[in-house]
Amino acid sequence: MPIAKLAALSPRKRRIVQAMLYESLAVILVTPAVAWLFNHPLFSAMTLSALMSGIALAWNYSFNTAYEHWEARQAIKGRTLLRRLVHGAAFELGLMLFLIPLMAYWLDVSLLTAFIADIGIMIFFFFYTIAFTWLFDQLFGLPQSAHATREGARG
Repeated sequence: MPIAKLAALSPRKRRIVQAMLYESLAVILVTPAVAWLFNHPLFSAMTLSALMSGIALAWNYSFNTAYEHWEARQAIKGRTLLRRLVHGAAFELGLMLFLIPLMAYWLDVSLLTAFIADIGIMIFFFFYTIAFTWLFDQLFGLPQSAHATREGARG
């Protein structure tokens, strides 16, 4: 059952709450992994994670705004497994364009090495995005864009 107050949030506020929770948990999960995998001090890894999170936060808001705009125009409402998979894949592929150059610079590695590292991050975040979005929807309800309209409910 959705949490009533958050289920009633406006689409904009809902996206902000979702993105902030998503990125906060992401920083907590990514920081120790980056520090260990790249043999960087924890503070350096945390700073990189925070920068990546800031970029991802902006991308998350922009991407989900566009996605929900598209979703609202679809004849079939709801979020099927296929839609969730496409959503997760499109989000992560777009994010790679921003993060690979940052990782290459920060970690002082080639773009190819950063690309390979980002593939690993992308695989993790692909599943994380799907799981997080599903859990968020379970706790807070689906966004307005995924609900059938009154006209659609009659037919």
